[in-house]
Amino acid sequence: MLDTHQLNVFLTAAETLSFSEAARRLHMSQPSVSQHIQSLERHFDRELFIRSGRQVLLSDAGRALVPLAREMVNRSEVIEETMRSLDGEVFGHLLVGCSTTPGKYILPHLLARFHRLHPRVKVSCHVAPQERALEMLCSDEIHFSMASAPYLTCRDVELWHYMTDPVVLIAPLGHPWAQRGVIRPQELRDGIFIMREASSGTMAAVTAGLGAHGLSLDELETLLVLGNPEAIALAVQEGLGVGFVSSIVVTKLVQEGVAVVAIEGLHIERDIYIGRHVGRTPSLAQAAFWDFVRDEETANAVDLWNLSLLPVEEL
Repeated sequence: MLDTHQLNVFLTAAETLSFSEAARRLHMSQPSVSQHIQSLERHFDRELFIRSGRQVLLSDAGRALVPLAREMVNRSEVIEETMRSLDGEVFGHLLVGCSTTPGKYILPHLLARFHRLHPRVKVSCHVAPQERALEMLCSDEIHFSMASAPYLTCRDVELWHYMTDPVVLIAPLGHPWAQRGVIRPQELRDGIFIMREASSGTMAAVTAGLGAHGLSLDELETLLVLGNPEAIALAVQEGLGVGFVSSIVVTKLVQEGVAVVAIEGLHIERDIYIGRHVGRTPSLAQAAFWDFVRDEETANAVDLWNLSLLPVEEL
C-alpha cells in the first residue's frame, strides 16, 4: 500500500529537484529522503528521478506521478484534519503564497485575525515574485495565493478581490517636487527614478497609469532597478532619486523621511487578489480561511485599515 509520507517526500524532492533541499524543508536527513525515494521506485519498479552526479531530474514516470501523488497527499490531509476537527475546533495547515508587498504588509494583518478565530490552524507562507506565487497555485503546490495580478493561465482557480492598494510617487524631502507637492504628468520625464523589476505588480500598475496619459516607462530615466519596495523607499530617502511604491510601504517605513508627490489627473492603484485552487475538495481549515476572507466584516475591516494609510488630503 502506498505511504502518503513517502509521497510527500517525493513531491518535495520533485519541487526542489534536490534531495538535500528536500531534507532541509522536511527536517529529515538526506539519506532518509533517498531511502524513501528508493522505496517508491522499488514499489513502482521504475526510476522516478534521473540522477546525474549531484543533480536530479524527474523521469517520465516521476512527472506522471506528481499530480497523482499530490491528489493523494491532499486527500490524506483533508481526512486527518476532518477527523481531528470533529470536536468542533478547526485543525489544519494552510500553505499560502504571496508576492512581496502583500506578503510583508497585508497578509500578516489578515492571518493574525484569522489565528485569533482558529488558533489550531498552522500557516506557512511562501513569499515569491507574483508570477511564481500564481504558478504555485495553478500547480496545486499551495492552497491560496495573494498577489496583484488578476490574470491566470490555468483553470480551477477562483480569485477574490481583497483590497485596493494605492501606488504613490515619493521624492526626497529636499527634492523640488517635494517642495511643490504636485506636478504635471509630463514632468515625470525630467525625473531620475528608482524602479522595481518590470514583472512586479507595482510596475504593472504604474505602466497602466502612465499609458492613460500617453507616457511609457521607456521615457523615464531609470538610475536603479531594485527587487523590493523597501529598498526603493530607503534609496529615495537617501536622495538617490524618486520612485513609485505602495502607500503601505511609505506609511510603515519612511513616512517622515520622504514626500508623497501628487500627479495631476494621475491616480495609480493596484488591486490585491486572493486566489484558491478549486480542483479538489477543501479541508475544513481551507474552507474556514476562504469564508473568513470573503466575510463582509473582514472586507469592511480591511477597507478601513487600508483607508487609514492614505494621506489626509485623499480622505
